[in-house]
Amino acid sequence: MTCDEPAAARLSRELSLHPLAARVLASRGLADPADAERFLASRLADLPDPFSMKGMDEAVARIARALEAGERIACYGDYDVDGVTSTVLLSGLLRAAGGDVVTYTPHRLVEGYGLNADAVARLAGQGVKLLVTLDCGITSRDEVRAAAALGLDTVVVDHHTVPVELPAAAAILNPHQPGCGYPDKNLAAVGVTFALAMALRRRLREAGRFGAARPEPNLREVLDLVALGTVADVVPLTGVNRILVRWGLVELARERRPGVAALKRVAGVAPGVPVGAGQVGFRLGPRLNAAGRLDDAGRSVRLLATDDAALARALAEELDAENRARQDIEKAILEQALAQAAERVRAGARGLVLWRDGWHPGVVGIVASRVVERFHRPAVLVGVEGEVGKGSGRSVEGFHLYDALAACAGHLTRFGGHRHAAGVTVSPGALPAFREAFEQQAASRLAPEDLVGRIRLEGRLQAAEATERAAQDLERLAPFGAGHPEPVFALAARPGRARTVGAGGAHLKLAFGEGAGSVDAIGFQLGDRLGLCQGGAQVEAAVTLGFDEWDGSRRLQLKLRDLRAPGEPLA
Repeated sequence: MTCDEPAAARLSRELSLHPLAARVLASRGLADPADAERFLASRLADLPDPFSMKGMDEAVARIARALEAGERIACYGDYDVDGVTSTVLLSGLLRAAGGDVVTYTPHRLVEGYGLNADAVARLAGQGVKLLVTLDCGITSRDEVRAAAALGLDTVVVDHHTVPVELPAAAAILNPHQPGCGYPDKNLAAVGVTFALAMALRRRLREAGRFGAARPEPNLREVLDLVALGTVADVVPLTGVNRILVRWGLVELARERRPGVAALKRVAGVAPGVPVGAGQVGFRLGPRLNAAGRLDDAGRSVRLLATDDAALARALAEELDAENRARQDIEKAILEQALAQAAERVRAGARGLVLWRDGWHPGVVGIVASRVVERFHRPAVLVGVEGEVGKGSGRSVEGFHLYDALAACAGHLTRFGGHRHAAGVTVSPGALPAFREAFEQQAASRLAPEDLVGRIRLEGRLQAAEATERAAQDLERLAPFGAGHPEPVFALAARPGRARTVGAGGAHLKLAFGEGAGSVDAIGFQLGDRLGLCQGGAQVEAAVTLGFDEWDGSRRLQLKLRDLRAPGEPLA
């Protein structure tokens, strides 16, 4: 990436930043010191006014009226982490405000994604008068109409792509709505829910609903839920999301919630130490997701909502076991999907539609991500069961998955999602035509260079620059994730002390630099590059700079993302 070196030098000087961190900020559009300072501080006070979101006044008014009248409110959340955390957040706030609240999480395999008419009828039978959909509902025109016929008002809280015709709800919160003035369009559903919580608490405070007998909720304490849902939904960790996740990770470390403490324990995340976005994405999130992928996601809701430590431990252990089962199923499907994908790629396909009888619909989304990583093409995987195919898709940069599916809508029973991920329901007989249409969309939208995996490099790193001060200042740029990846640098140097470690010599361990100034490096799954590191020849490496924390100790370490001979391009 290009970097404005004078601007980087100014950032380094005015903000007392190591030049390496300053160069990263400048290359990412934060060359102005005031903008960079705001980015680094990420203050909660910088969150936008929630009432700038279209529909917020109407949503708050309807919910406040339900609370005042003692109406039963149902929080109907999707079965993934984003929906689960949204459900726990809003239902907790409503109960703290004295509300009569029930929660409902649809069963992925039985009911499928989104608002379900049969579930709405059951909720109506339980006396529900207000339905709040969380991480779903934006395409549920028929279901919202059915709810109204049963006497239920609906407030839709969603972040997925907005259709042309919106449901006739009492209020809709979705930053993608035309005319919405909220400045950040990249929120996860739990981010939209948090904005609703901010606005609702303010209005209830003004109405005198809180006092000695009913303490006002501290919304900082629910940011652990916001961090879980936002990171797990892989939305960009920039703007509002960066602020929410940064402070949410602090709350995750505090473990105020018994369910969080239990989840961290089964996931191997040490208590009482800082939690990173990577741990949320790869350890905590998958376990919360596992419940809904294979069975009942309501267990994840109960885990995060309970105050009972013993129940939390039992639920966390259940989810951990489900996650192991999910991994076994995923491994089997991945092997079959990769073989199918390789065949389509050899035939010239730039987009992939893969299917098979018996593929578990709760796991195909994860496998689609693995297929995209391997072949650098958008992929939709469909599990067929009888006369129904249910699938999930993942995309690559530059290919809007929802728009592509919309162009193929004539072959689909149902679809929804956004730029990077989507879900589909399709008749098995329509799959060949859907594949052809999707491949045509990919061929028209993706050039050959879009199909090559690339590492985004922030510039060059000299071995002497790999210092603790540099790593500490790079840490200030965290949390890293989608839209704001961990900085990767090119390093040309002669490696020393090279050897393989791990089962079968899978990983590469070496050092760069001389004597006391040398820095250890680890390359996971790069054991086959050992030969490049022998004989004293220089190599070209793509590296990240940070710390390795193990057994209470913390030491400087480079992580290898790629390793090549001089002159070979880094992937």
